[in-house]
Amino acid sequence: MVFFHESGQMLIPSTIPIQSPDHPLLALKNIELAIMRLDLVHPGVSGNKFFKLKYNLEQARKEGKDTLLTFGGAYSNHIFATAEAARTEGFQSIGIIRGERTEPLNPTLAHVESLGMKLHFVDRDTYRKKNESGFINELKDLFEDFYLIPEGGTNELAIKGTKEIIGEDEDQFSHLAVSIGTGGTFAGLAASISSTQKLIGFSSLKGEFIHSEMEKLLSDHQILSVGNYQVNSEYHFGGYGKYTQELIAFIKEFHQNFGIALDPIYTGKLAFGIWDLIKKDFFVPQSKILMIHTGGLQGNIGFAEKTGIKLPGL
Repeated sequence: MVFFHESGQMLIPSTIPIQSPDHPLLALKNIELAIMRLDLVHPGVSGNKFFKLKYNLEQARKEGKDTLLTFGGAYSNHIFATAEAARTEGFQSIGIIRGERTEPLNPTLAHVESLGMKLHFVDRDTYRKKNESGFINELKDLFEDFYLIPEGGTNELAIKGTKEIIGEDEDQFSHLAVSIGTGGTFAGLAASISSTQKLIGFSSLKGEFIHSEMEKLLSDHQILSVGNYQVNSEYHFGGYGKYTQELIAFIKEFHQNFGIALDPIYTGKLAFGIWDLIKKDFFVPQSKILMIHTGGLQGNIGFAEKTGIKLPGL
């Protein structure tokens, strides 16, 4: 699949697979669960990253830029997707990576470098300046002209793209659920749900700050959702990048039951949270839940290398 038509307009998949698994718990609680497989949207730029990058790449072309620059950690899905998108669409790419370069590179960084992405490593204190104009100007002096995409890809154009994840066909669902990292997908969905729907965002980060952060994101982008939404911060399993054996066991069982691979950073925590809330009768009988699978499975290779834990789907 390619991103753009000859006209320069980015392609959107005509259909996104939605699976409706059966399970005794769902029957017992009289709940319907469907899983939107954004992980199958594109072989390299999977999940929500496809939608986040869509209008950013279009804008880079309009501005005549030939280089994309963005930020991420050593196992970043966003770095991976940006490198894939840049290679597919003929852009050069630069990744500003948090931490020191360590040889051999992990699978994520080795792959993006093989695609032509230039990696520039900075210490954590410097990385925290990623949104400061002074640091951006230093990068411009170093790399000259580039199109800047923020960490995680979340900006106004990314949210414009994530608004397109759901449409009228998804009006049948009473609840939509998605994981939260930088919040761009949550914001786009909040803008798109109908007045009869509720959106639940499951934070992968530890801390109650995520509630005010999401409210600020919606406010900054003038998103007034006509539906209901909430942020759940109870299923972070210790924080971003953290996991427990309970989470790992759930991911393996989920794959065994439904044949769907999850990752321990985002989608595993999302699915665990949904399943736990179903058990606890959070959802009323006859609820129809749509879980948005946002991809990110490339990180499982690095997770296995780092921890020795091989997750399903590798």
